[in-house]
Amino acid sequence: MKKIYLKVLSIALGIIFLIILIANFGMNFWLKYQLPDFIKNNTDYNISYQRLEVNLGTGAIFATGISVNNKNPENQAVIGFQGTVDTLSVSRIGIFDLLVNKKINVSDLTLNSPNLNIILPKPFDKKSKKDKNPFLFENINISKGNLKIFKHDKQKLLSVNDLNLQLENMKLNDGSKSGKLPVIFDQYDISARNIFFRPDNVYAFTATNITTKTGQLNIKDFAMHPLLSYVDFRRFYPKKRNLFDLKTSEMEFKDFILKDDKIALTKVRFANPDLKMHTTDVKPAEKERSFTYEVSLEDVIMDQAKILILKPDGTPKFAAEKLNMSINKLMMDDETAKGNIPFQYHDFKINAQKVNYISASQNIKVAAAAINSKSADLRDILVKPTVSKSDKPLMDLSSRQVFLKVNEWKFINNKLKLDVENVLISSLNGKIQHPENPKKKKATFDRIDFPLMVRNVQLKNSNLVLDRPNNPLQFNNLNANLKNIEMNESTIKGKIPFKVGDYGFSTNNFNYKTQFYRFSASLLKLNKNSAQISNFEMRPTLSLAEFIRKIPTEKDLYNLKVKQISMNGNWDFESSNPYLNVSQLTFDGMNAEIFRSKIPKDDLSEKPLYSKLLRSIKMPMFVQQMTIKNSYLQYEEDTKKSDGPGKLTFDQFNMKVKNLNSGKMKGKPTQVPIEIQCKFMNVSPMNVKWSFDTANMTDAFAISGNISDLPASGINPFIEPYLKIRAVGNISDLIFNFKGNYEGLNGTLKMKHKDLRVSILKETGEKNKLLSAVANIFVRSDSGKYPESVLVDHVQRDKTKSFFNLFWKGIEEGLKKTLIGKNIEVTEKKVKNTVENTKSALEQNKKDMKETKQEVKEKVQNVKEKINEKPLLKNLFRKKSEK
Repeated sequence: MKKIYLKVLSIALGIIFLIILIANFGMNFWLKYQLPDFIKNNTDYNISYQRLEVNLGTGAIFATGISVNNKNPENQAVIGFQGTVDTLSVSRIGIFDLLVNKKINVSDLTLNSPNLNIILPKPFDKKSKKDKNPFLFENINISKGNLKIFKHDKQKLLSVNDLNLQLENMKLNDGSKSGKLPVIFDQYDISARNIFFRPDNVYAFTATNITTKTGQLNIKDFAMHPLLSYVDFRRFYPKKRNLFDLKTSEMEFKDFILKDDKIALTKVRFANPDLKMHTTDVKPAEKERSFTYEVSLEDVIMDQAKILILKPDGTPKFAAEKLNMSINKLMMDDETAKGNIPFQYHDFKINAQKVNYISASQNIKVAAAAINSKSADLRDILVKPTVSKSDKPLMDLSSRQVFLKVNEWKFINNKLKLDVENVLISSLNGKIQHPENPKKKKATFDRIDFPLMVRNVQLKNSNLVLDRPNNPLQFNNLNANLKNIEMNESTIKGKIPFKVGDYGFSTNNFNYKTQFYRFSASLLKLNKNSAQISNFEMRPTLSLAEFIRKIPTEKDLYNLKVKQISMNGNWDFESSNPYLNVSQLTFDGMNAEIFRSKIPKDDLSEKPLYSKLLRSIKMPMFVQQMTIKNSYLQYEEDTKKSDGPGKLTFDQFNMKVKNLNSGKMKGKPTQVPIEIQCKFMNVSPMNVKWSFDTANMTDAFAISGNISDLPASGINPFIEPYLKIRAVGNISDLIFNFKGNYEGLNGTLKMKHKDLRVSILKETGEKNKLLSAVANIFVRSDSGKYPESVLVDHVQRDKTKSFFNLFWKGIEEGLKKTLIGKNIEVTEKKVKNTVENTKSALEQNKKDMKETKQEVKEKVQNVKEKINEKPLLKNLFRKKSEK
């Protein structure tokens, strides 16, 4: 029974094999003689061939001497073919698709020596589901091919010569979406010459040779050409951001992946690339694509690159020569192309020479730069202004080195994300010019991803000039250190848009010039908790005569020197809430000379008292103790009538001030006590206690003290040229005790003196004996052993004068009552009457003498006339005269 089954099975299989053989022979016969007519009648193409073999079992086709043409070349709805193929080999052809769907669906296609022009169909309406592409190829092998691919409008898309190509999983773009790559595939192996690719109307890509070896693609003389001039680019694409022009002698990469509108490559190397980029000043619309494709380059290396970025006016914006760069995970797409840096990256390393950046007002040159994602080292930096005037600061600077150590440095959504660990600026020299008519436009920080951090900044061995009009600021041997600089949403609201955690600053031979003064110091050191100034000077830049001519109203001229100024505490001047909180402020070895001329017009503006002046300081300020020691003060004043300036001096001057404040620091006392010890006029001990309260709105104050062992001659340097009075005698003690406010003062004064005499001087400086004698009649020359205090009351303040004018008026009022007596008005009237009477007597005496001389002269003339009338007497007088 088994033998019968085996025999029947064998016969059945044989019959089936025979049927397949006959069918295969029949299919080959049909394909050979009927396929061209079938294709011609059922497709849009005319195809002919010299030889054709078909394997029905495997679906394989082999043909030679093939030629193909469109029946209707003007039909843009189907893909167009025109050309020849020496041999064609097809495996696993889809017979059902061929017969029923009229599609050539091929698993593997091999073409030998194809010479074809291919015209892509016109993109169909994406709402329509109809697919006009009758060719589906999965894998393609091409050898010795010459291909040209055109768009439906006959614009060349791709051309290549001597093409040897292997593509796996290839798909043609159906054209329903603009911007898609026309061909995508998974794996490839290629060699070709004279490659041309034009994906759009803006760029064309060319290369002389392209080859692959062990998965590495090598392209010779690669170029990305703009198809438009810059003028036409802006005219036809007004919303696009940048126009690129790239050339490179050699380009290599691996893992070339195409998918839709994405191009991905790894291990990309450019040899001698030359990149030129034209920028525009327009902001592209949100929906306008500036860059057609998404390009992802895993690793990019540029050897000896040259980069030039041009401004919209065609002038350079950035240039770099001999640039070597490696970038990891570089990505360029529509969004990145809108930014100033048209790509994103993960990591990078750059070495460049002759880097140049030109802004609207500055030209920045760097001789050498080494930059990566963690550091930047710039050498021999030169910054020059490109304009003579600007509404922004102009810098004329050079630096030997600028080094940055970076924790994070990248762009997120076209915003700078920056976290810098350290910045070193070495040998920064030059000047920064203050802007002329600076714009008050508020700065914007929308390009910064907050917070921006710089943790440490060091400035070493620098010489800087801040060149402001008429008052330059000069720093020599400048060294500075700033720590924890932060810019965030809160700090940008202040005048200074960042905050500083800590800082240190020092400079030698500091200089600063204003209209009338030059400030200098041999050493200036400053940090967040202390300040030190050595050999500080504030010197006038004008002579006294020039100063008087320059000022419209009376003003003090200072000549100030201080050996040492030191300050300890804490303060903040850069934030939106500045303050000054000082525990100790010391002036050691101060020499202050103050000159005031009364020749210019009086300054009639109101002069606030010191408590009000301190209250007017807007920020919280508190100085726990201010000390002036080992100092010298000199005050000079002259008037139109004075013979030279009057002078007051205070030697061995020491002053202690506590609680100096603006009344705005919570919890701090507002009462300001002041103690002064000095030698008045360099000879007499002087002690003063003075106090006021900044919180007292009436500006109440109290001042008391004494001057002892004062020779009256000691004040002559002040009163002689000013009052034309000279004094002799001795003041053993002058005690004053005043209280007052912004209206005036009251108090007492007591003076103990002996042998006090005054001399009233003539304009020539000689003593006027008569007036001196009259004045001394009324001066109380001796106070006695126990003098009484006199009351000083209702001294009205001239609000156009300073506090010291009010204080002097109180002293003057007390001296009058002490020296002349209680009935001062009567006494003054008597002195005035006596002086006036004396003057009248002298005038009358002069008049009488003049009248007497005139009478004598008239009598002599009468005698002469009588003699002339009588000749005898005339001759006698003449003879006597001759004898």
